[in-house]
Amino acid sequence: MEQTTERKYPVGIQTFSEIRKGNYIYIDKTDLVWQMTKNKLYGR
Repeated sequence: MEQTTERKYPVGIQTFSEIRKGNYIYIDKTDLVWQMTKNKLYGR
């Protein structure tokens, strides 16, 4: 039987250590930010 664990979004949480300790979902968007600045897709 497959067991799933519910995870929460870290709304209002500012530190990575709190995200890890609270078992929150973390999505690394570093590459997306780099691509946006490289391609100047930030609103101009």
